[in-house]
Amino acid sequence: MPNKPERGNLKIFLGFAAGVGKTYQMLEEGQQLKAEGVDVVIGYFEPHARKDTIALTAGFETVPRRTVDYRGTLFEEMDTDAILARHPKVCLVDEFPHTNVPGSARSKRWEDVLVLLDAGIDVYTTMNIQHLESLNDQVQQISGVRVRETIPDWVVERASEVVMVDLAPRALLNRLERGVIYKPDKAKQAMNNFFRESTLAALREMALRQTAHEVGSRRQDAGSDKPAFESGGNVQRDSSKRILVLVTDDPSSVALIRRAKRVADFIHSDCIAVGIAPLGDQAARARALTDKHLNFARNLHVETRLIEAQSVPETLVQFARANSVTEIFIGWPKLKNWLPPFLRNDVQKIVRLSKGMQVTVVDDRRDTAAVRPGPERDM
Repeated sequence: MPNKPERGNLKIFLGFAAGVGKTYQMLEEGQQLKAEGVDVVIGYFEPHARKDTIALTAGFETVPRRTVDYRGTLFEEMDTDAILARHPKVCLVDEFPHTNVPGSARSKRWEDVLVLLDAGIDVYTTMNIQHLESLNDQVQQISGVRVRETIPDWVVERASEVVMVDLAPRALLNRLERGVIYKPDKAKQAMNNFFRESTLAALREMALRQTAHEVGSRRQDAGSDKPAFESGGNVQRDSSKRILVLVTDDPSSVALIRRAKRVADFIHSDCIAVGIAPLGDQAARARALTDKHLNFARNLHVETRLIEAQSVPETLVQFARANSVTEIFIGWPKLKNWLPPFLRNDVQKIVRLSKGMQVTVVDDRRDTAAVRPGPERDM
């Protein structure tokens, strides 16, 4: 039986908006490798009519795209099977968060990239900070745009290297005004929405912090006798810390899971999501919604439990103590006529019962965020 190939390395060029130069730098580094004799191919490249970037593709072998017929319309996607057959040393893949056309073997481009990595192919790729799953709610609050194409944090954790491609927001806006990034009509629309200087500055700060975190995590792992990544791709965890997040049928649970997971990742602790569903046949809908939110947590590689119980505070705190939890994340309830209320006195009771543990009560800011339609791709 042939030996399994050594897993390929993932390098991410991270930016905070279209036009900062992520693809340009990826191609530049690819050209340097090619000049050194490394076998480099382009697996997917999105030109966006940017002449300087297109010029950097000269001399590269480009693996032809695969055509997909969806409802009578032809779309082009990265041909993962063709790249596997070609098996280069390094594959350049633009737009990491891209959603594939229905009917593709995998729903997301990042899933295709994992297949290439498992085959021993090194991948260089590009993404913006707003596509990181744990930041989805913060990005909406800052920009008013709900980004639909996201990448789970555990995927980024698997990267061997994360490089931030930086540019001052004012310089980026100058590029936009000169027509370097988009054509005039699209550029004007972008400036009225996502490309406001205050929004760009906030996203840039997010990207800088995330990059510092990624670099710090890798340095910490490099100085340890333990492997940098466990099976599953998670950074080594601090066993003395464990975060629990309470999951209910309320839609705000999704944002709560994101926040708890992000905190857990930053302090390198375990995270567990616990759903406590009410008893009885009348509560079937609540249990189904709670399990849906737990499934969201599973996709983020968060451990989950679903418990049926009548009393939330006692059940939650008993579970927390039995599982050595050090911090509990719960949402601040909003009383709604159409939703069975998770009463305020339950929050107070959890705080009272959980002596020795930190309790973080998170308010749901969805009602205060101004949501406007915005671009889901190429941001």
